[in-house]
Amino acid sequence: QVQPVESGGGLVQAGGSLSLSCQASGRTFSGYPMGWFRQAPGKEREFVAAISWSGSPTYYADSVKGRFTISRDNTKNTVYLQMNSLKPEDTSVYYCNRVLGTTAMGSWGKGTLVTVSS
Repeated sequence: QVQPVESGGGLVQAGGSLSLSCQASGRTFSGYPMGWFRQAPGKEREFVAAISWSGSPTYYADSVKGRFTISRDNTKNTVYLQMNSLKPEDTSVYYCNRVLGTTAMGSWGKGTLVTVSS
């Protein structure tokens, strides 16, 4: 069972940038398409971005398209999410997971909190 470990969250002002990382604990992510999800306080968890096992193609939710970039380094067993032009509405706990399309398929990690101040 692959257990994701997310990191890189923090507090940033609107318009700023953050880079999140997701590493696998246990088994490897290699061979699996991976995705990022987020859950804001009082809301359901939602899809943010996905990437194929090879690194291309990638998919994004309309709300982050053009601002966020998902990437992966299979040699480091790590998936990344570069977030630019952050908005207060991006404030959430961010999680990564194996995906099928935009649906999470594996175990959830603890996530990493991103807070964007206005």
